[in-house]
Amino acid sequence: MTARFVILDRDGTINVDSDDFIKSAAEWQPLPGSLEAVALLNRYGFKVVVVSNQSGIARGLFDLAALNAMHDKMRQLARKAGGEIEAIYCCPHGPDDDCGCRKPKDGLFRRFAADYAADLSQVYAIGDSLRDLQAAETAGARPILVKTGKGANTLKQHPELNCPVFETVYDAAHFIVSQS
Repeated sequence: MTARFVILDRDGTINVDSDDFIKSAAEWQPLPGSLEAVALLNRYGFKVVVVSNQSGIARGLFDLAALNAMHDKMRQLARKAGGEIEAIYCCPHGPDDDCGCRKPKDGLFRRFAADYAADLSQVYAIGDSLRDLQAAETAGARPILVKTGKGANTLKQHPELNCPVFETVYDAAHFIVSQS
């Protein structure tokens, strides 16, 4: 059996987001139920991959060591909740860098798919922003919007969205496991 995957955005989906950026492990705080969602997906045989824009690096707000510390904390807390994050893919570029990896472009999705020989048409991708959904759609994945983070505002600004919408990533995880 081939591995099954779910892609999660980070800020606003797994952890509390901030317009001032999450710049340190101390500032990184999980949203209620988000790490339990990782554990639930794992229990049903899904590997969880995080795909995240991290332009705070390009903006000079934090460095790779700080980013790695945030991710170490995220992984440790996921383990404590009974889950495991398989891989993390980040775009460190700014919005004006015109890279291929910054969402809404699908470069990180494509890199993940190549690394894991994953069929993106079978992969749900959960996020809270329009660019998360656009990247998933462009890559051929199955987008899901959550109302946490920027999600409620994304839905308000784009009521025509054609994808499942859930209150939280935990609710989205329940939907995904019910489909498997």
